Amino acid sequence: MSSILWSDLVPNALQLLSPTAWIVMLTVAASTVIFYRQRAEVAKHINRIPGPPALPLLGNSLQWLVDRDEMFSTINGARLLYGRRQGFNRVWAGLKPYILISKATAAERILSSSKNIEKGRDYDLLKPWIGTGLLTSHAAKWHQRRKMLTPTFHFKILANFVEVMNKQSYVLVRQLEKQLNNTEGFDCTIYATLTSLDIICETAMGYPIHALEKSDSEYVKAHEKISEIILERLQKFWLRSDFIFRFTKAYTEHEHCLKILHDFAYSMIQKRREMYRQRKQSMLPETGSADNAPHSEEAHGQRKQLAFLDLLLELSEDGQLLSDADIREEVDTFILGGHDTTATALAWMLYLLGTDQTVQERVFLEIDGIMGGDRERHPTMAELSEMRYLECCIKESLRLFPSIPILSRTLTTGVDIEGHHIPSGTNAVIMLYQLHRDPQYFPNPEKFYPDRFLPENSTNRHPYSYIPFSAGPRNCIGQKFGALEEKAVISAVVRNYRIESVHRREDLILYGDLVMRTKGGLKIRIQRRI
Repeated sequence: MSSILWSDLVPNALQLLSPTAWIVMLTVAASTVIFYRQRAEVAKHINRIPGPPALPLLGNSLQWLVDRDEMFSTINGARLLYGRRQGFNRVWAGLKPYILISKATAAERILSSSKNIEKGRDYDLLKPWIGTGLLTSHAAKWHQRRKMLTPTFHFKILANFVEVMNKQSYVLVRQLEKQLNNTEGFDCTIYATLTSLDIICETAMGYPIHALEKSDSEYVKAHEKISEIILERLQKFWLRSDFIFRFTKAYTEHEHCLKILHDFAYSMIQKRREMYRQRKQSMLPETGSADNAPHSEEAHGQRKQLAFLDLLLELSEDGQLLSDADIREEVDTFILGGHDTTATALAWMLYLLGTDQTVQERVFLEIDGIMGGDRERHPTMAELSEMRYLECCIKESLRLFPSIPILSRTLTTGVDIEGHHIPSGTNAVIMLYQLHRDPQYFPNPEKFYPDRFLPENSTNRHPYSYIPFSAGPRNCIGQKFGALEEKAVISAVVRNYRIESVHRREDLILYGDLVMRTKGGLKIRIQRRI
């Protein structure tokens, strides 16, 4: 009876389907088959790589559902537990494969490629904030923008930024006087963050925002909050879906922060554009004059200090190459890249100098010798360049605590590493915290030992064993700017204060963030140098 019914019903039901329905059904069926075949091929290669057991559909995602305090140690633990010999292992974030890499030769295979330059998918969460600027853009757009912006970071142009860096460094020195009697210590991260924001805004955009002197800044709060939200989305895989995210409270806060950040960038662009327009109308020289340029750098004719935004405005004239939205995304990218990362590096440098008084005194003596014992005047570009031991200290600080602890690429072309094939579509994640601790290149890797970066100790080191600014074709365009800023700020603080760290390194709790942070901040005490 049932067989007769099925033989009657099925043909009748199939006859009711239209040609369009047939096409849709066949397309879905074919796509499903292709998807599972491709996934099976990817999984075949990925699962040959050592890694933790993965659940169907969820992969290893549940392992990342930990408190913020445990996030960083969990990720690093996953890297150390599997694939120690190869220097890499695999994890699954749902159906997406990730390869965690901490070996120089493996990192080189990824980062040196001129084809695999697409940033990892995790960077997509930054796009509502910074758009598709230099940091997050796809390969074709990145090539165009990189070529356009590279002249802005020429050494001669950077030299003109030193005045602003020195000025803001001594604003910091004055502000630190409030902490001279603080025996409990204070979080130097806060001061470093606000100083770095002041420097990046005035040098790149031409407008001092006095964040350090007005620390209750709406912009800084928005910056911190949106970073927390992005981190939460990275940690909780279901929040990566824009559809799901829109139904959360965090989405409302996210949009509020975006408005503050974007309004800030657009206001800076408009002010600078008006000054640019006034210069053209009055037929003044490009450097402007004191009457038309209210800020010191323009009053002295040092237009190169504003080269970044000026260049973008010139290219955007009549909307030929860059729209206001294009400029805004590069402005936001520049502020994000030049603010948080450098601030983090400054804070770690101050903290580490406070853990080793011998190294700190050696830095002071080098600076004092170069400056001829004069603690009142600012160092020149040439004098900053002479501070080679300070440079070694900065490098060692970035080795131990890189501002950006991970780098990622989405492979557009498969790569063979150590006998394993990594298929296209895989997220390759370079774990800098572990990479920089390879005892093959850095004996006694946990020790803060700046001498390891003296020329005689670093000449033959693998070029991809130390990459705090990334490496290869898509390295950090602003790394020389950041290094120069660090020298200016650290030299100013060390010339005026002795630094003592409150907590031992082993007591610090590192946690996952967009940059390398610690629970409770980095506390130091200071004493005035006599």
